[in-house]
Amino acid sequence: IDPNNAAMLLIDHQSGLFQTINDMPMPTLRAHAAALAKMATLAKLPVITTASVPQGPNGPMIPEIHANAPHAKYVARKGEINAWDNPDFVAAVKATGKKQLIIAGTITSVCMAFPSIAAVQDGYQVFAVVDASGTYSKMAQEITLARIMQADVVPMDTAAVASELQRTWNRADAAEWV
Repeated sequence: IDPNNAAMLLIDHQSGLFQTINDMPMPTLRAHAAALAKMATLAKLPVITTASVPQGPNGPMIPEIHANAPHAKYVARKGEINAWDNPDFVAAVKATGKKQLIIAGTITSVCMAFPSIAAVQDGYQVFAVVDASGTYSKMAQEITLARIMQADVVPMDTAAVASELQRTWNRADAAEWV
């Protein structure tokens, strides 16, 4: 990941969707999603967020994301399940001018996978953060990993993203990366 050429997309990290997560402990997912937002702020990456029907059963976005990335741009959707099907979301991504996308989303098999695959088809290099994306079961996670890898999406974990963005401990803000 080149921090000068990357944007962070945090998709559908919503309280209602978190209640359906069974492939990892929900507090772990929540902490990883919040950590990605903080890393993006420290690395000065653009952040784009969106939520799927936040006024309905999927619930609102978890507040930690915008608390940790106050510069994040929220894009409202009009019911599209795949965030990449929303023209305003795609326009916001294109407006960053970045060609690498770090994507996490709940539910993994839908909210992370669909836009990741679509972004690759549109010419982006995509890094999918699996442990900041949650889904219904371990099996669903494994099937999704196979699918996104066939589409040339690179699966990663939160710690690997942190290390690639941070690059060195010899930096003035090293204590904040801890």
